[in-house]
Amino acid sequence: MPLMSDVLASFLSSHKAIFEDYLASRLAHYSQGIGQNPQAQPLVDALAYSSLAGGKRIRAMLVYMAAKACQADNAPSAAMTDTAAAAIELVHCYSLIHDDLPAMDDDDLRRGKPSCHIKFGEANAILAGDALQTLAFELLANEGDGSAELRIALIRELSNASGANGMVGGQAIDLAVVNQSISYDELVNMHALKTGALIDAATHMGCLCAGGNSEQAQALRHYAQAIGLAFQVQDDILDIEGSSEQTGKPQGTDIAANKPTYPAIMGLSEAKAKAQSLCDEALDALADFGANADLLRSLASYIIQRSL
Repeated sequence: MPLMSDVLASFLSSHKAIFEDYLASRLAHYSQGIGQNPQAQPLVDALAYSSLAGGKRIRAMLVYMAAKACQADNAPSAAMTDTAAAAIELVHCYSLIHDDLPAMDDDDLRRGKPSCHIKFGEANAILAGDALQTLAFELLANEGDGSAELRIALIRELSNASGANGMVGGQAIDLAVVNQSISYDELVNMHALKTGALIDAATHMGCLCAGGNSEQAQALRHYAQAIGLAFQVQDDILDIEGSSEQTGKPQGTDIAANKPTYPAIMGLSEAKAKAQSLCDEALDALADFGANADLLRSLASYIIQRSL
């Protein structure tokens, strides 16, 4: 199978363009007030630098793909998919800024460019992360044409996935286990929180926007949990086999930091086999969906074949 199907490549190209325009317009509007103060310009620049720097936008694209897979004739608000996609991507961008800080992962590169704190200083990086996080929930509360019930459901989903019971909790575990030996199950639990929670939230938020039913929502959670773990396993593989030019960060970062990884616990060949089995599990979860879920199927295959 090709690394990325033509249909998936076309979808990502068109929807990323729409998404980037939407995100840039919302960020410009958000920055208008603070941008009138010259002393705050470094913060405004840091916001744009970190959130409009490209990247795969996997979480945002998952919102659109899940919405397409679940599309109902009486969808409560198809227009809210833009807002939901932007919100989850802003939370992801904030997490990357903070992850790169010296007190966290201490990474100098992000997407092949200096990390936010290297470019703008630690204080502005911390504030930029804070601002992007709060903007995510401001958008869900105010943007789009969703009902109050839909907005509350989206805010509930994203806040739960972002906090101590999700991404932040996973990052805390990640920091605590450096230089320690942990089991495979403990590693899976850590990544289910740190990486998987936002991926799970992305598919569920798309399902909510499209008016999906409970059976679809449950199947998508199963799918998301499988690809979320597959994504992390592949990242660990790329930390060994990928080049800095491919990944946008120094090769062997996790090994140098003595972090627990799937290849370290399972061996490289077993890690590759695990990524494939997770892809198969994700595809099985979509068995009851029709052709509208083909993008999700193609993405699952791409995740374990990617070199980026």
